[in-house]
Amino acid sequence: MSDMTNITIHYAFLPHTDAEAALGFYRDLLGFELRQDVGLENMRWLTVGPPGQPETSIVLHPPAVDPGITEDERRTILELIAKGSYGALTLATDDLEGLFEKLASNGVDILQEPTDQPYGVRDCAVRDPAGNLLRINARA
Repeated sequence: MSDMTNITIHYAFLPHTDAEAALGFYRDLLGFELRQDVGLENMRWLTVGPPGQPETSIVLHPPAVDPGITEDERRTILELIAKGSYGALTLATDDLEGLFEKLASNGVDILQEPTDQPYGVRDCAVRDPAGNLLRINARA
């Protein structure tokens, strides 16, 4: 392996608690492509990603489906997801204000309006339908 190995992020994983709500958010509001929709019994794994970036995807998965997880652990995981402290992701856009207005006007849970942060970025914060924290940066 050379010192200049090119490593990219291929998949990031976030839990969803409602596949249709997740599709409505990631596909219909954010404009991501639905790349895979895989079901098993009453569970669905959705792979979405930004158009024109086929090498980068988000896998939205049913939470706490590991058969080794106890009911108490499953309940704890679902509580953490709902509080927004289980999964998080930062996205970037060329039109932060426009995207924020679209999300706000469609009833998305807003945590912070577009703000100039002291660490040098302008961003906003929202929760997806499952409760995952999404920060959205203005692309510099």
